[in-house]
Amino acid sequence: MTEPVRRAGVFALLCTLSLAVPLFGPRVAAALAAVVLLGAFAVTDGPIFDLLAYPGDYEDGRLYGLITFVLAGVALGLLATESSMPTAVFVGTVFLIGYGNVVEQLARTRTERDVVHATVFCLVATAAAAAGQAASLGLSGVPIEPAVPQILFLAASGALLAALLRDVLLLYDDPVVMLSVGFLLWLLAELDPALGTLEIAVALTVTVALGYVSYALETASIAGMLTGVLLGLLTIVLGGYGWFVVLISFFAIGGLSTKFRYDQKEDLGVAEDNNGARGTGNVLGNAAVGLVAVLGYAASSATLFPVEPALFLFAFAGSVATAMSDTLSSEIGSVFETPRLITTLEPVEPGTDGGVTWQGEVAGFVGAGIVAVISYGLFPEVGLAGAVIIVAAGFIGMTVDSLLGATLEGSLLGNQGVNFLATLSGALVCALLVLSLAMFS
Repeated sequence: MTEPVRRAGVFALLCTLSLAVPLFGPRVAAALAAVVLLGAFAVTDGPIFDLLAYPGDYEDGRLYGLITFVLAGVALGLLATESSMPTAVFVGTVFLIGYGNVVEQLARTRTERDVVHATVFCLVATAAAAAGQAASLGLSGVPIEPAVPQILFLAASGALLAALLRDVLLLYDDPVVMLSVGFLLWLLAELDPALGTLEIAVALTVTVALGYVSYALETASIAGMLTGVLLGLLTIVLGGYGWFVVLISFFAIGGLSTKFRYDQKEDLGVAEDNNGARGTGNVLGNAAVGLVAVLGYAASSATLFPVEPALFLFAFAGSVATAMSDTLSSEIGSVFETPRLITTLEPVEPGTDGGVTWQGEVAGFVGAGIVAVISYGLFPEVGLAGAVIIVAAGFIGMTVDSLLGATLEGSLLGNQGVNFLATLSGALVCALLVLSLAMFS
């Protein structure tokens, strides 16, 4: 057994101590945490230090990796005992990180394929999170069977977020991952989605299958795949399959448009990196606003947020229409003629931020139209006027993207920041236009 596997195994055993909260109460759990922390400070060398130390700990002669890991668990434990965070969320999160890491380290001894590492982590972390939640509920005397759908949803969501963060951060950042997962699952638990076990399982199957297809077709990197699966799962569970169809239309058509005349784009120097495979930054830059709209819709539907749920639906559609419009405009328009800077209409080199072509503008308009047509067909509340508003919002958002690219990109904003602000503008325009239409009708 290798050193990383042994260390991960000990950390997983320490994670099991989180069951002390539902089993013995917060005082005993706090005493156990204090003992572990004191031991971590006291051990500065020897075989125990070698067993628990990360490579960076040797320079300082302290088990800072273990200390920060335990402190992250203590922080979540305090939230579970002193606030509204469910104890099951706390235990499930800690189990997820600890046991998922063990199996991932084992997988690393057998293969160097990153996709296998991520897959193994997600599977075991989901099972561990579900087991931790179930054990916590059982020890607290809460019936487990009615909570199975939520247990499965939270476990899978937490595992996907953890795998994603571990892919983009360092292994030593597990405390950050633990806190991030804990806060997400706390939020999702408060939203309390009303789906059954079968619906959750189907949602997982659909999103995982489509995520793998995107990775296999090289339209998404591993991080991009994990991000897309997580976004898809949250969209289905919190919004519905109609919302998911709108979102996946962007990922599918946008991903394929990246491959459009890819060799020509490479020659022009405007092709996406990594063979067109989109990573986390690109996915979140285009879909983060949509995710917030889904969360807002779920919160308003659960009466946690005093806003009409339909406004969030239009904000979602406006953000996706912007992302689709901008992507098609860039990927298709970049191979035609000499682009012109949107602010001055002067000819510029291909790939210049803020450069547009008339073919790209037409493609962008069509992209927004696709989202509008899908939304019109799936959501009765959209209607013809709503579809027109979605097209307008998408086109305006695309234009904002070009204006930001010509003025702020490279100096104050990166590409993902521009994408985020553009989709935000599309979402706000769409919601405000719908609100104005309702006020004057």
